Order: sequence, then C-alpha cells, then structure tokens
Amino acid sequence: MDRNTITGTILIVLILVSSIFIFRQNNPAPPAGKAVTTKTDTAMGKTANAASVQDTAQKDTTHGKDTLSNMPEGWRNFGNGKNKDVTLENDFLKLRISTHGGRITYAELKKYKTYDKKPLILIDAAHSKYEYHFESALGGKIDEVNTGDLYFTTKDDSTYVKDKDSGVVTMSIDLGGGRVLQQRYVLHGEDYMVSNTLVMNGMNQVIPKTISYLSLNWQEDIFRHENDSNVSNTNTTIHYRTEDDNHNYLSENGSKQESVTLHTNWVSFKEQFFCQALIAPVNFLNADLATNQFENRAKFLKNMSAKLTIPYGHLAKESFHTDMYLGPLGYKALSSYHLDLEKQIPLGWSFFLIAWINRFIIIPVFDILSGFISNYGLIILILTIFIKLITLPFTYRSYLSTAKMRILKPEIDEIKAKTGGDATKNQQETMKLYRKAGVSPFGGCIPMLLQFPILVAMFRFFPSSIELRQQGFLWAHDLSTYDSIYSLPFTIPAYGSHVSLFTILMTISTIIYTRLNNALTTQQAELKWMSYIMPIVFLGFFNNYAAGLSYYYFLSNVITFLQQYIFRKLIDEKKLIARIEENKKKTGTNVKKSRWQQRLEDIQKQQQLRQQQIRKR
Repeated sequence: MDRNTITGTILIVLILVSSIFIFRQNNPAPPAGKAVTTKTDTAMGKTANAASVQDTAQKDTTHGKDTLSNMPEGWRNFGNGKNKDVTLENDFLKLRISTHGGRITYAELKKYKTYDKKPLILIDAAHSKYEYHFESALGGKIDEVNTGDLYFTTKDDSTYVKDKDSGVVTMSIDLGGGRVLQQRYVLHGEDYMVSNTLVMNGMNQVIPKTISYLSLNWQEDIFRHENDSNVSNTNTTIHYRTEDDNHNYLSENGSKQESVTLHTNWVSFKEQFFCQALIAPVNFLNADLATNQFENRAKFLKNMSAKLTIPYGHLAKESFHTDMYLGPLGYKALSSYHLDLEKQIPLGWSFFLIAWINRFIIIPVFDILSGFISNYGLIILILTIFIKLITLPFTYRSYLSTAKMRILKPEIDEIKAKTGGDATKNQQETMKLYRKAGVSPFGGCIPMLLQFPILVAMFRFFPSSIELRQQGFLWAHDLSTYDSIYSLPFTIPAYGSHVSLFTILMTISTIIYTRLNNALTTQQAELKWMSYIMPIVFLGFFNNYAAGLSYYYFLSNVITFLQQYIFRKLIDEKKLIARIEENKKKTGTNVKKSRWQQRLEDIQKQQQLRQQQIRKR
C-alpha cells in the first residue's frame, strides 16, 4: 500500500462518511394553475407529546351534546349513531372499517411482527384521522362538515378475500332527495393495496356553487416497530411525488413541515421498512405536510399529517378515487406499480451509478439467491463472493501497481536525496522514473475509486433491505439491525451501550489486512499510523449499524486475504523487475505517456512558469 493508495483510501473513507449524512393549514384554497413547490422545512416548534395526541384522537371519537350542537343544520341526525366495525381481510392485510367516520380504523400486516413479536399495526383508531372537510349550505347557513364526526350506515358484512376475488364495503349517508354521500372500499385477494372512492351524488345541491374543492385531513401516529428506535426514527418521514414526476421528501431530522403547491400524485407516511401511501390517479391540488417528533419514542416515533386539497366539479354525480398502499417497502413489489413508490427505499438515488448497481445487480442477484436459499447468512456469503469476482480485475491491478511501486521505492528515495527540498524538481524526476518504468502513480488509487460505487451501494442496500428484517444468523437475531453479544451497563460516546461481534470481527480483519499490506510495502512511517485509525473509527460507527453490513465487510476482508495470497503466487516479481528494467532502457520518444502523466507534466510546467514570473517581479 503506497502513498497514493493510502491517499485514495482516505479520500474514499471521507466520501463514504460524508455520504452517510447527505444520503441520511386550514383548508387551503386551490392553486390557480401550475405553481412552484415551496419548502419551509422548519421545525414545528415544541415536539409532540404522545398523551396529548392520544387525548385529541379520543375527543374526536366522542360525540356528546357539544359536538351535536356545533354540527351544521341538516347533519345533526348523523351525529349520533351506533358504531359498527366491518372487517375486510385477505392473506396480507386485516382491515377494520368503522361506520363512525366511514374510515379505516385498524390495519394489520399479517405476515409481519414487531421487534417484540406483537402484531404489526399500521393504523389504530385512537391514533389516526382520515376525514373529509367540505362546506354545506343545508338549512340556508354555510357551515363546514367533517366526515369524522358523522355516523355512516352499511349493509355489508365482514369479508375474507381469497385469490383473485375482491371484497367491497360501502359506508353511506342518505340525506334524502337523491343526495347521498358514500365511502366505498375495495380490497383484492393478493395485494397490499386498498381502494377508496368518495361518491357524491346530488351533493351539488348541498355544497355551495362557489366551492370548487374539498379537503382531506389525514394523520397518523407512527408506531415503533423496530428494536433500534434511533435508526427507525431517522428513517421515518413523509415522501411525495408531484405531477412533474419529481419525487421528494421531508428531512428525517427533527420535526418538519412543508407546503407543496404543485399538483401531487401521492403522499406516503414512510418508516424504516413499511409505509402508508395515499395515491390519487386524479392528482391532489396541493398538500400541506408535517412531521412532529415524539420526545419519548418508546411506543411512537412521529406524528405525521397531510392536508390534501381535492378537486370538486360541482356535478350531480361525482366521485374522487384514491388507492392506499399499506405494506412493506419491498423494491420489487413497489416498482410493479410504476409510481416511483420504490424511491422511498434509500438505495442511493442521488447518485445514478449507486442506484443502478443496487437495482440491476445487487437486488436481482439477492432475489435469485433467496428464491432457493432460506439462510440469509449464506445468501450474503454467496453475494459477497459474486461481488468480489466482479471487482477481481480492479483488485488485481491495484495489487500489481503496489508491487511495482514497492520495487521502485529505493530509486524514489535516491531522487529525494538528490533533489533535497526542491519539491517541484523531486516531482519531475519521480514522474520521469514512473514514465520510463511504465508505472502509473495512480495504478493503486484508480482501481479502488472504481470500486467505490459498489462499496456505497452495499452500504445503502443492507440497512434498507426488508428481506433481512428479523432474519437470524449465528448469534445475530436480526441482520437488519445491530447484533449484540453483550449489553454494557453504561454508554460509551461514539460507540454505544452494547458490543457488536460482527463489527469487532470486521475491525480486526481490517487491521490484519492493513498490517499485511504495511509489511509488503515500504511506505513512509508517518502514513502507517493513519491506516490503523480508520478501522478504529469504523468500529464505533458500525457498532450501531445493520449486522448484515458488518458481516458483509468481514467476509469481503477474508476473501481479499485469499485473493492477495493467490496474487503473490501468480505474480513473479523477478519477471516484473526485468520488465521495469526493460522499460527504462527505452528512449524517451518511444515511451508512451499516459493522460494522467501528461496532465501532471503540464501542471508542473505551469507552476514553474509562475514561479519564474514571481521571481522576476
């Protein structure tokens, strides 16, 4: 490992660490045509309190005399009623739809459990809202109606949907005279998607003619489903896509709010491995989005809210259709909808090459392997071997360049002694030696840089892969989070309060790899200690990261040991020295300069000219 290789390695580490942090209102009037998205992206003030949100939700589901007295004329008969839950269920989802508000009050993912093996619930009545707001002119007075305050009726019974069949639940309010307000839900047998259609027949007689929009108030308290609440919290936020196919999201850090004035195709309440995505084939006119972080994340992570504006054409018969995806963040499943929902999965979308590697190489190979291998530890092993085979030419060239630089090291030291402290002269003479010997000074650095996108792609893939969730291997109970072999009675800054064995193995293997390289090279003494610092830094960082990622890096180091052993057997250093000596005998005109060498020489000449001009002045 020569100086250039170490410099390249340090740059890669700095880029990798930097990428971690880079990659980590009242019924608004509809916009007049296409507008520009504006972001406030400011904290919402005081963080949410779980008890206060729960109290608010409970008050909304309690309808006493005060609620009825404030209800608009003509709607009071629907302010009292008997609550009835209708279950709509398939092999993936269990939904409960309530006549109170005509909304989904319970959603459970049947194929998944929480970190403590409890049912995985996305929607709960006491911690959610889904209500339409619109103006009503019944009784001659214009008032706002909130469907969350109303009791609907239904003739449907609970349904279990199988295979290609579909189940339908219709919640209705009949105002008489052909004026009917309905919410219609459809669930298919093999899907995480549930459809909701707001049907408005004769409502043009109720809603004032001056009103051309309705509002949808959607709010959820996001349950804590994973063991590491800190990692889950930093992966929980609101994503959305606008009519220009632009995917965006609110910052995951703290409490945020944002106003989107472009027509919006979908909005999603996204957590680490699951999401609730509300999709509108006819776009929402605009959206006010907000996340509010809980101070105590023992049960809930964040409160998320979306106030969405819905177009209303004032027709005799009118409807507004939405689809809601309630399910896991699986790349293959989400991409099948062709709505960019898969962009919620952090696969490195900001850099096309990293996303390309994950989408077209890593994920397909991972899916193929998981099709006939159930042990994910073995899958990661085979995947690591596959990646090392792909990068084998780069690894070989890097090792070969290191061997050449090691051979030239004595002559480079002689040049330094002759040129003294003249850095420019030293650089010129060194480049001449490299050119005559047919050695590129970037031979060890460039192959490592070419492997960098794969390194980052794997860094993004493992922590976001739902396939690894709750999959155990050896002592690790869940490869999607850290493995802990011992819990410390205290917290070590920049390390944590537990001991991750995979991270320790990764660190030890990296130190051994560094030591072996230092023994094979004659690098400067001041650079040796730097190569040992990076594994120690990563020890603290990866201690709280996914065990699958540390396991992958550990395997990668072990395979690299094997590769280097093979390279040492294959490369005959005597022949390599003979080739270098033969290149030196060639005349300068016959020696072909690389582009890098030519560029460096041009830079050196410019520096010399500037120094001469400065001396003349």
